[in-house]
Amino acid sequence: MFKPLPLFIGLRYTRAKRRNHFISFISLTSMLGMIIGVAVLILVMSVMNGFDRELRERILGMVPHATIQADGSMQDWQDVAALAMDDDAVAAVAPFIQGQVMLTHAGHVQGALVNAVLPKAEEQVSIVNDHMLAGELEQLQAGEFGIILGELLARQLRASVGSKVTLVMPQATASPAGVLPRLKRFTVTGVFKVGAQLDSSLALIHLADGAKLYRLADGVHGVRLKLHDLFAAGPTAWRIAAQLPSGYWASDWTRTQGNLFQAIKLEKTMIGLLLLMIVVVAAFNIISTLVMVVTDKRSDIAILRTMGASPRTIMLSFMVQGSVIGVVGTVLGALFGIILALSVSDVVAWLEQLLDVQVLSAEVYFISYIPSQLLLTDVFVVCASSLLLSFLATLYPSMRAAKIQPAEALRYE
Repeated sequence: MFKPLPLFIGLRYTRAKRRNHFISFISLTSMLGMIIGVAVLILVMSVMNGFDRELRERILGMVPHATIQADGSMQDWQDVAALAMDDDAVAAVAPFIQGQVMLTHAGHVQGALVNAVLPKAEEQVSIVNDHMLAGELEQLQAGEFGIILGELLARQLRASVGSKVTLVMPQATASPAGVLPRLKRFTVTGVFKVGAQLDSSLALIHLADGAKLYRLADGVHGVRLKLHDLFAAGPTAWRIAAQLPSGYWASDWTRTQGNLFQAIKLEKTMIGLLLLMIVVVAAFNIISTLVMVVTDKRSDIAILRTMGASPRTIMLSFMVQGSVIGVVGTVLGALFGIILALSVSDVVAWLEQLLDVQVLSAEVYFISYIPSQLLLTDVFVVCASSLLLSFLATLYPSMRAAKIQPAEALRYE
């Protein structure tokens, strides 16, 4: 079977038992460094993808993809909702009334963002009904002044289903006794849990009750849009707002939550670059290995040169030897990384059960497990970077081997 001479020599040097065991050890550590670096890179990037996915599904499942609001009360919200639904990018629309309030119960006081919603419409644009710990969204009935609290907010208020909480409005009312804050008693009808930040700050009431509190009659503060493609939120919202009279304006999730997702993206990039240093160190080990191999094989190189081998053949032979270390390390590292990325959630859960510890506490973090999402693009980028570094690491030692002069190498043999 025909085999190119550089490939034959390079593979032979790779398989041969070297007299210098130290060189073999450095070669092995180079390969292990590649395996560990590639595997850890794939694993960490998959975990970061998992956290990004959970944040996107949970937080963006609760906060609006986009909103259309008016400077004052939006009395014609049905017409605005109908106009928005005519846009192919919009999946669902729901009206809302929103405001900052204080909630009190049993001597405990907490600030909260109260959203007044239509339960049927809210189910189309929000995931809150899928994350109810107690009660249902449909239990909010007009005129009954029921309220649904986030799990952390309910815990801070020491409230549960059936508790009476007092809602304190920032507006004041004049009375014979003086200026008094506006108060209203609500009955807790449900508790939801979707994420730490929202669970500690969000409360839901019925749209009709919210209209009475804010004295909007049949009006609302705006309409919430759910889009098929959340990354088209900005252009879609402003396109719809441009079709409305003056006094209407649009907002989208990139203005309210964009910094959070940009921070996660930046963190993933920086961690990836830092972990890539493991692969860079392994590539430097390849350089060390090949430099020592070239020194050890000076006489062999001289003999090959006297037999007619060109400098290019010698250079390619050592490039093959170094590339084998990089290819084997990258392939094994990719396999281990993929296996770990697919099983990290189960492995961490098993370790938590075995050691009786909890890595992520549900009281602190918005999830209580390690998420992972393996993307083929990440695997490709990591493997391509590793192979490129391995190839570049072979250039200097191989060029040095190609410059060896036979007469000088054999002078003292």
